[in-house]
Amino acid sequence: MENIKTALSLEKPLAEQVDAVARKMKISRNRVFRLALEDFIRRHQDAHLLERINAAYADSDEPSERALRRAMRPKHRKIVEGTW
Repeated sequence: MENIKTALSLEKPLAEQVDAVARKMKISRNRVFRLALEDFIRRHQDAHLLERINAAYADSDEPSERALRRAMRPKHRKIVEGTW
């Protein structure tokens, strides 16, 4: 995969935190940024997917489907608890 260099301007306290994390994890500062960006993008994609799923279920107004969603809500909450 081709790498592209970029420059970032950070406030000093944030830069110091990045350096501390890199030292603790024994990885490069660049690796910290890559990991953080990958995580941020994955969370953004997950949130977008959740919006699309919610929109798909919001279209249904059948009483049986509403009852099923109500019954599934606690189970789903237990599955994803702590994920966000």
